[in-house]
Formats: sequence, structure tokens, C-alpha cells
Amino acid sequence: MNFAHWTGSTAAPIVGVASVIDGDTIEVHGQRIRFNGIDAPESRQYCTDAKGFEYPCGRRSAEALDGFLSVSKPVNCAFVSWDRYGRFVGDCRRADDASVADWMVEQGQALDWPRYSHGAYAQQQTKAEAAKVGVWAGAFQAPWEWRAAHADGAAPSSQPLGIISRRKVAQSGYSCQPRRTCSQISSCDEAQWYLGNCPWGGKLDRDKDGIPCESLC
Repeated sequence: MNFAHWTGSTAAPIVGVASVIDGDTIEVHGQRIRFNGIDAPESRQYCTDAKGFEYPCGRRSAEALDGFLSVSKPVNCAFVSWDRYGRFVGDCRRADDASVADWMVEQGQALDWPRYSHGAYAQQQTKAEAAKVGVWAGAFQAPWEWRAAHADGAAPSSQPLGIISRRKVAQSGYSCQPRRTCSQISSCDEAQWYLGNCPWGGKLDRDKDGIPCESLC
């Protein structure tokens, strides 16, 4: 998909059988779809359970989503916006009309992301926290905070680790040497590459919101 062509435009709903990328991202008919208003643990993220043991909460979230979607196919995703990675951001429902975002937050497998949801899933999150289900059973770091803390190695969920990131390294021509500042960077793509691939890349994201060099992106 040519993302530049679609910027600012709307899109028809996407209906089909989903492949789960992680707890907040699926793929249908070759199009990545990011769930609107929620954020799930990253694929490489670990949390602590009620007994103090670490477990792969990112993979657990993805597995929970896969099980939920398998009950009633296909999934139907209504368009909300395009994000900067070219993903279709949508509100998705199973064939039986069950809201995917509602369920993920209610089960403690994803968090309400106020920056984008404006509190739309706060009630579901309160229930999950009170019931101590999912990540609420133990201790965890909010996914957006985890990404900020692991900016030297974290990739956005639209880019599965070891697949797209390696291709970008091979094709980009960018290098982590020397270090760069935003004033020395010429494009958003370049800034995102440094953020995702260089040990110092997190310095480009001063407010830790996952967006480097906001004057470019």
C-alpha cells in the first residue's frame, strides 16, 4: 500500500479472517490493522505474575487475542485513521459483534490508551484491575512506557522483530555512527530507523511517546 497516497483519506471497512501479529495488531488480506484506543504488551515484553515470577505477557496477550478471534469469524474492522506506519487503525468486532478492544481490556490483556481512546475503555480496565485478571494479577509496565525504556531495541508492533526491521537495516543505507540530532536528520523515515535500530535512538524521542523528531514526523 502506498501510505502517502492514502494519508488524509478514509477507507472502507475490512472484513476477513485475521492473522494475529500481537495483542493489538492483526493482519487481514495483507493489510496491518492496529486496534484503536488500546495498547497491549509488546511481543518481547515480560511482566510479573501474582507469585513474583516473570512471564512473557506480550506473547500471552497475542495468544489470548488469537483464541478470542477464533471463536467467531470473520473479523470486521471499521476505519478510524491511518497511522504513521501505514497501518489501518480501526474498531474491530467478531462476526458475533463482540468488540475486540472491549474484550482485550476486560481480560487484562491490553490497556486503555487514554492518548487515543479518551477513556473509552476506562470502565473495562477498572473491572479488569479489580478482578486482577491478565497483567493486573501482578506487576507490569504500560506498553508505551516499555517501548520508551527499550527504544534501543524495540520496534513498533507493525514491524515484527527479525522480519521487517532486518530488511530495513539492509536497505536503508543508514548507520548508527555517528550519532545524530533531529536537526541533522532529513526525514521521518530516517528518524524512525535511528529510533528502532540505534542504542542512542531514544534521545530523538524526548517526550517518550514513540514518535522521534516530531517536527519531521
